[in-house]
Amino acid sequence: MYAIGRLSELSGVKVPTIRFYETRGLIDPPGRTAGNQRRYDRAALERLRFIRHARDLGLPLDDVIDLLSLEGATGPSLNRAHAIARNQRDGLRSRIARLQALEAELDRIVMACDHLHAGPDSTCAVLHALGHHDDCAAPHDAPVSGPLS
Repeated sequence: MYAIGRLSELSGVKVPTIRFYETRGLIDPPGRTAGNQRRYDRAALERLRFIRHARDLGLPLDDVIDLLSLEGATGPSLNRAHAIARNQRDGLRSRIARLQALEAELDRIVMACDHLHAGPDSTCAVLHALGHHDDCAAPHDAPVSGPLS
């Protein structure tokens, strides 16, 4: 049995987050000592490790809840778990591509700036680029969003 502080250390989940997960029903309510201290079992620790890993992979809490609901499931019902993982992966790939486009555009701006020698009549390539979105080499105006935000 673990006190909440020890459970936090072992799982890597902060105490307030453990309490939040408890109120959301993601972990079972703990037993209590005679002094009314929470005491969590090994199952709570494993559940928190599962949740933490899923959250580290960027899964939204609703998807984590869906995955937890599949515990012990077999057959076609597991297609939901595969769909969640696939959607998360696809969203990540999309975000990476978007970030790479942003990086390429910033590289272009920096290179333009590096080639200018500041003089009294020169303009700043960075300020020019930010003020002239039509000059960008590739589209990059959609927000970086998706399952990871």
